[in-house]
Amino acid sequence: MLEMQRIFTRQKKCIFFLLALCVLGWAFTPYSSIFAGLAVGSIFGLYNFWILVRRMEKFDRVMMGEKGRARLGTSFRFASGIAAVAIALLFPDEIHLISTVIGLMIPYVLLIVERILLVRNQP
Repeated sequence: MLEMQRIFTRQKKCIFFLLALCVLGWAFTPYSSIFAGLAVGSIFGLYNFWILVRRMEKFDRVMMGEKGRARLGTSFRFASGIAAVAIALLFPDEIHLISTVIGLMIPYVLLIVERILLVRNQP
């Protein structure tokens, strides 16, 4: 599970870099609602990924013999995705809905890209 913590740390760095780019895009381009949507979606996507990592660690502990139930927190991740979309729907002039949904998927896309690059770089 130490590997998942490393992956999550790299994800945080990439998302924070993306958020910095979104702030610049929001401030200096006419597409401020799109960049705001990407930022909101990325924040909620990172939260979803954090929930997944935390639940996977608990799942591993339960499988190794610790008492408890083995759940992966799907309902929390769905709820946070719904919350991100609800925020975008509440402020349609400031936050673009489609870019919010795209932002929700960014951590998972980064995970796939990282895994592809990792497999490619191994001897």
